[in-house]
Amino acid sequence: MDDYRRLADRIADDIATGRLRPGERLPPQRVFARRRGIAGSTAGRVYAELVRRGLVVGEVGRGTFVRAAPAAPTGRALAEPVAGSGGAPAARVNLELNYPSAPGQSELLAPALAPLLRPDVLTEALRPAPADGTPEARAAVAALLATPGWRPDPDGVLFAGNARQAIAAALASLVRPGGRVGVEALTYPLVKEIAARLGIVLVPLAMDRDGLRPDALADAHRSAPLSALYVQPTLHNPTSVTMGDGRKRELAGVVRELGVPVVEDRIWSFLAADGDPLAVHLPELAHVVDGLSKRVAPGLTVGFLVVPPDRTEAVAAAVRSGGWSAGRFALEAGVRWAEDGTVARLVAAKRAEAARRQRLLAKELAAAGGVVRSDPYAYYAWWELPASWRADTFTAAAAAHGIAVTPGDAFAVGARRAPDAVRLGLASAPEPELERALRTLAAVARRGRTGR
Repeated sequence: MDDYRRLADRIADDIATGRLRPGERLPPQRVFARRRGIAGSTAGRVYAELVRRGLVVGEVGRGTFVRAAPAAPTGRALAEPVAGSGGAPAARVNLELNYPSAPGQSELLAPALAPLLRPDVLTEALRPAPADGTPEARAAVAALLATPGWRPDPDGVLFAGNARQAIAAALASLVRPGGRVGVEALTYPLVKEIAARLGIVLVPLAMDRDGLRPDALADAHRSAPLSALYVQPTLHNPTSVTMGDGRKRELAGVVRELGVPVVEDRIWSFLAADGDPLAVHLPELAHVVDGLSKRVAPGLTVGFLVVPPDRTEAVAAAVRSGGWSAGRFALEAGVRWAEDGTVARLVAAKRAEAARRQRLLAKELAAAGGVVRSDPYAYYAWWELPASWRADTFTAAAAAHGIAVTPGDAFAVGARRAPDAVRLGLASAPEPELERALRTLAAVARRGRTGR
């Protein structure tokens, strides 16, 4: 029974010793099975175990690749790089992770949880939560998500365990297996995993400096009808692009003409200066996804869905059948945090912290070469590397210095070559650790560019 684990251990050792390098592709499972003289199902278990350990990542249609760096704990100091040395420091900084945490966050969150621990209240809070939550929760979320030009109808608010599950529920309710979903050519990596599990085909759509191009959507739909569109109009991950109102109106016009339903991901929108969603132009087609994981904390979270009036039953059924319902305790805690102003205070603190980290990024990478694309309030940046670097080799070089970054191919959709760029997650590492990591990355980039 443990044979597959022993095989996984051997590959893990090859990765740890450098015999298998970051970005290197593993053989297809059938080839691996033939070479090792094992069953195909055993090979599948080996690869699944490597994914579970965070050592490799599978990309549908492309294969299985060694990750940039194994998952590592944060909060430890990063050793300063030594000029010209190839030695890796003892500690790691993981700039793949991106979970913002404001100073004093736990002290802000604790008071609202205390009443939930009373036995009479806890009994109710531990019951299952329906997809439509409670009237109080729907009202609180509608108020939380409201923008100057948009206030969602509380009756259209549904709940999932987190925003990823909300995306899955929306897509599952809209698209049958084999259906085509348009996405930005660079997209949230977990959407690729969700699509693979649901049997959905993702169709990459071209972007420009204003975001998704409406003509690309129209061309793709004419080629073969799209069942839905998944889009991040606000602080797009990974590029940080936010669509202006003109582009939103233009895109909405094309969407309405084509009759394509939209899943609008707004998980980072709380940081943005431009607040109105695409949904303000598409109330009859937009399914808005948001949640508490970035606003509050990833460990006790709830995902939100705001759906058109005629879609509530279908999406609620998808939440139930997928096992994606929100926990009642988390739902009750989220309502209390929203109503007592805790969420608003955390949002203000995180916007200020993101701005500080962006200034740190600009300072440390100013002379590193390439092009850094970001937003003054984003918690990540898209670094188009200097011409002397490929994304996979830079990712490996960063890993050798104890820093994990996300290569561009993690976000790329389709068979075209991914851009030579990396995403830098700025949220998780403590600021002094982040500063040293960015300084190290800048030095790595300059050495590669100059040949030193």
